[in-house]
Amino acid sequence: MDKLKAMEAFVRVVDTGGFTRAAEVMQAPKATVSTLIQDLESQLGVRLLHRTTRKVTVTADGASYYERCLRILDDLREADDSVSSRQGDPNGRLRIDVFTGMASYLLASGLPDFLARHPKIRLEMGCSDRPVNMVSEGVDCVIRAGEITDPSLIARRIGSMWFVPCASPSYLAQHGVPKHPSDLPKHALINYFLHGSGRAVPWDFTKDGERLELMLDGPLAVNDSNVYEDACLAGVGIGRVPSFSYQRYCQQGLLQAVLADWSSDPVPVYVVYASKRHLSTKVQAFVEWAAEFFENAPGLRRLA
Repeated sequence: MDKLKAMEAFVRVVDTGGFTRAAEVMQAPKATVSTLIQDLESQLGVRLLHRTTRKVTVTADGASYYERCLRILDDLREADDSVSSRQGDPNGRLRIDVFTGMASYLLASGLPDFLARHPKIRLEMGCSDRPVNMVSEGVDCVIRAGEITDPSLIARRIGSMWFVPCASPSYLAQHGVPKHPSDLPKHALINYFLHGSGRAVPWDFTKDGERLELMLDGPLAVNDSNVYEDACLAGVGIGRVPSFSYQRYCQQGLLQAVLADWSSDPVPVYVVYASKRHLSTKVQAFVEWAAEFFENAPGLRRLA
């Protein structure tokens, strides 16, 4: 039995809550994961997991062993990375997750440069606006907008973005241009609602010390930032597009800003990773690249 592999399988099962998801994260057959843990339990002479047809839970002995396994595996990764970092470029699989609108922007504007700098890294980029459980889903780091409240995560501020109220020229030609936020209820508005809660994000406006936060109704609400932008481009109505996307669409004549004399609250953007003890060379490479990219990216440098 490969003891370290068995320990990794055990940790993954605990983190993900099941054998199937652990096998997906490890990219191994489910039967292999099950066999590794059975062999580990036999060697230790204790039961580490309670298994039922509906769920897998950790035993008291398993919980204690889990913490020790985490420390051992972290130490091993740190030892490997300390050597590999001296041997050349960062390498191996790097799993990141980026909210969908930002993912499209990075792919068009920056990721080719990152891959060219680090040809030994194999990048897997998840694209989703939903919150990601980094541990259970085996994600190395994420890029997220908004404050990070989980104390177990390390968040490095790399930029800011803000939202630009805008619509397609065809929509504005047909329906007119609002002169004040109070005019917006007369228009077709596109809302964005959050995963999980289903709550629509309020519209905020600030001008000369006056701040308005409005909950506005509209004919369409979506929870995907790419689809949201598509709705704006299609002329469905007035929406609020992230600053980095708006600049591109404005230059192409596809979207036109409204209420330009009002501003929105800047939203911090972070690159986030889970480990407090050690930052692997491949994650460190991505974090440093992201910080550099955001520093020079139009529409992402506004200070809070």
